[in-house]
Amino acid sequence: MGIEGIGARVARKEDKRFITGAGRYVDDMVVPGMKHAAFVRSPHAHADIKKIDTKKAEAMPGVIGVLTGKQLKADGIGNLICGWMIHSKDGSPMKMGAWSPLAVDRVRYVGDAVVVVVADTKGQARDAAEAVEITYKERKSVADAVDALAKGAPQLHPEADGNLIFDWGIGDEAATDAALKSAAHVTRLNIVNNRLVPNAMEPRAALGHYDKAEDHYTCWTTSQNPHVARLVMSAFYNVAPENKLRVIAPDVGGGFGSKIYIYPEEIVCLWASKRTGVPVKWVADRTESFLTDAHGRDHHTTVEMGFDKNNKIVGLKVDTIANLGAYMSLFSSATPTYLYATLLSGQYNIPAIYGNVRTVYTNTAPVDAYRGAGRPEATFVLERTMEIAARELGVSPAELRRTNFITQFPHQTPVIMCYDAGDYGASLDAAMKQADYAGFAKRKAAAAKKGKLRGIGMSCYIEACGIAPSAAVGSLGAGVGLWESAEVRVNAVGTIEVLTGSHSHGQGHETTFAQLVNSRFGVPLDSVSIVHGDTDKVQMGMGTYGSRSGAVGMSAIVKALDKVEAKAKKIAAHLLEADEGDIVIENGQLKVAGTDKNVPWFQMALAAYTAHNLPQGMEPGLKETAFYDPSNFTFPAGCYICEVEIDPETGKTDIVQFVAADDFGNIINPMIVEGQVHGGIAQGVGQALLEGAVYDAGGQLLTASYMDYTMPRADDLPSFQISTSNTPCPSNPLGIKGCGEAGAIGSPPAVMNAITDALGHDNLTMPATPGKVWAALRAGTKH
Repeated sequence: MGIEGIGARVARKEDKRFITGAGRYVDDMVVPGMKHAAFVRSPHAHADIKKIDTKKAEAMPGVIGVLTGKQLKADGIGNLICGWMIHSKDGSPMKMGAWSPLAVDRVRYVGDAVVVVVADTKGQARDAAEAVEITYKERKSVADAVDALAKGAPQLHPEADGNLIFDWGIGDEAATDAALKSAAHVTRLNIVNNRLVPNAMEPRAALGHYDKAEDHYTCWTTSQNPHVARLVMSAFYNVAPENKLRVIAPDVGGGFGSKIYIYPEEIVCLWASKRTGVPVKWVADRTESFLTDAHGRDHHTTVEMGFDKNNKIVGLKVDTIANLGAYMSLFSSATPTYLYATLLSGQYNIPAIYGNVRTVYTNTAPVDAYRGAGRPEATFVLERTMEIAARELGVSPAELRRTNFITQFPHQTPVIMCYDAGDYGASLDAAMKQADYAGFAKRKAAAAKKGKLRGIGMSCYIEACGIAPSAAVGSLGAGVGLWESAEVRVNAVGTIEVLTGSHSHGQGHETTFAQLVNSRFGVPLDSVSIVHGDTDKVQMGMGTYGSRSGAVGMSAIVKALDKVEAKAKKIAAHLLEADEGDIVIENGQLKVAGTDKNVPWFQMALAAYTAHNLPQGMEPGLKETAFYDPSNFTFPAGCYICEVEIDPETGKTDIVQFVAADDFGNIINPMIVEGQVHGGIAQGVGQALLEGAVYDAGGQLLTASYMDYTMPRADDLPSFQISTSNTPCPSNPLGIKGCGEAGAIGSPPAVMNAITDALGHDNLTMPATPGKVWAALRAGTKH
C-alpha cells in the first residue's frame, strides 16, 4: 500500500476543476445554432385537455416552434416505461398506465408536460410558453396513497382499477401468522415514511442535437447511466436507432438516484431538434425540479413483531402501501419490493417474515429510488420497531438488538437475501464506546438541570448493494442486466486510460479508480485518466446507483487489469530474457524477482506498440476489456447512535452527538468514504428533522420551493464521529461492500429514536419539526 494506492487518503483529483469553476455541465454546453426550450406544464393535478391554442405563442419574437403531444405521437415517439416487471400475488402483471412525454388527452399531476416551446433565448421561450392557451376540464384528484385505494377514489389510469398497480407479497404468511399467534409479546405500530424531493445541486438538463447531414442524434444529459438512457430511448421510445444516438453525461452535479431515469425532457429535446431543425437545450429551474424530479419514499406501513419469552424475535409481518405517483418511473416498481422487502430481516435472525406491498397511483409527481432506495424504508420500519419493542419489554435497546443479531455466515434470510459476511456486534460495540453510551444517564440529568430534555437512540442497519447478479435480478423482473464493464488502455508512453461503464457524479471515481491502477502498476495517479459518461467513447455499461461503482465497477477494472498485467509480464519476460513467472511489478518497473534486472513501465509499453521485439505470435498493443457480473449482492452494515437535546418551550431539537460505526469491507480511500457517510447522514437527518414534500387535498405541491421545503444547513448538523470495523466482502475481488447510501439509511431511525426517548412517548412522525415536537410534548402519553 503506497501513498497513492489502495487505502491512502488521497485528495480528489477532480476537485480542482470543480472548486475553480471549471466543471463542464450540460448547461455549459453550446452547440452552433442552439435554441432554448420551455415547457408548458399542467397547473392542475387531474384534468382533461380540451383544447390547445398555440397561435399567439407561435407569433411571438424568436419562437422557432411550439409543439404538442399529438405531433409527438404522430411522429411515432413512444410512451415512457417502467423497466422492472412485478407480478401481483395472483400472478397478474403490474398495471402500467400510459405516460406520454407530452400529455395528449389528460394530465395527471401538477407539472405534467403538455407543450414545448423552442425559441432563440430562454427568456423568449418562457414568454411564449405563457402565451399558450390550454383549456382544461378539471377532474377530482387524490394525493394520498391510502385515500387512493378507498372506494370511490378518483381513477387515474383505466389500466389500474382502484388505482392499484400491484399487490405483491414475499415470505411465508402462514408461518409468520403462526409465529405471531404464539409469541409471548407482539409490538404493533403504524409507520409513515415521509415523501422527499432529491434536490441535487445541479438541476436536470438536456441538450438534443439532430444532425441532418449525418442522420445522427446527440443528447447531453444529467444522467447517472447514459448507456441505459441510449438503450431505452432507442429500443422503447423510438427516438432514434441505437447506432445513431450518442448520449453524453458530462460532469453531473449530484444525482442521489433521481438522475437514473429517463424523463420526458430528454426525449422531447431530441425529437424537437429534428422537428425544428435546430439543437434544443432545456435546463430546469428549481421549481420545475420540485414539481417533476422523481420524488422518494412515501410509505404507509403497519408492522407486527413477535418475541418469545427470551426476547428472541419469532416473526415479523409488514404491510406497506407505497405511493408511486401519477406514472410508473423507470425502476419505481423495484424500490418498494425487491429493494425494500428483501431487507426486512435487517441484522436479525428472524425465522418467519412476511411482507405485503401494495403500490398505488396518485395525482402527484412520480416516485422512484432516492438515496438508499427501499433500504432506508426497511431500516426505518425495523429500527423504530426494535426501539419501541425494547421500551415495551423494559430492556436495553442495545441488548435487545444484540440478542437477535445474526452471528453465523453465510445466513439465508426468509426474504431471498443470503448475507455473506459481517460482524454486527463489533459495530454496535464500537458505536456504544464512541458515544459513551454508558454515561448517558449523567448527561441526561445534567440537561434536565438546564431545563432541556435529552434522549439517545440507535439504529443498526444493513443494506444490499451492487444490485446483482444479472441472472437473479432478471428472474425477478429486471429489464436489464446489472453487470459492469471496463477497458484499460496502456498508451505507448505508459500512461493509462480506464474507460468505465460506471458514472461519477460526486463519488470521486477519477481518484479511487486511479488509486486501484496505482496499486497494481505503481504508476503515478497523474498518469492515469478515467473516462466515463460518453456512449461513443465507452463500451456499454450500466452506470452508477445502489453503491455499485466499487463492488461492481471496480471489479470489472480489476479483471481488465489482470489481463493487462499478464500481457505486460510476457513482454517484460521476453525483453529481460527471464521466466514469465519470475516477473513482478513494483514502483512502475517490471522486475525479475531477486535480481536487479528490470524494465521501466513506459519502456515495456513502448515495446508493445513499436512491436520490434515481442514474443512470437503476440499481437501489438496493450489494451484489454472486461465485463464483471457479481455472484451476490454486497451487504454493508453498521450501527448509528444519535443523542439529542430538546427545548420544551420551543420544540427545537439539537443533535448534540452523532456516532456512525460502519462496516464497508475493504476501503480504497478513507477520506472519500468519510465524505460519503457525512453526506448520507446529512440527508438522513434532513428527512428526520426538516424535509417533507406536502401536497394538499387538491394535488397542489405546497412545498415547491426552499421557502417551504426545509433543507438541512450546517448549523442543523453536529460534527459526526465516524469509524469503520471492516469484514471483507467474499463475493468480489476487492472485498468492497459500498458506502454511498449508508448514512441516509441508518440515520433517520437513530434520530427519531433519540427524540422519542427524550419525549417519553412514540407519537411522532417525520419530519420532527419544532412545531410537531412542541405539540407532541403536550399531547403524547409516556412510554
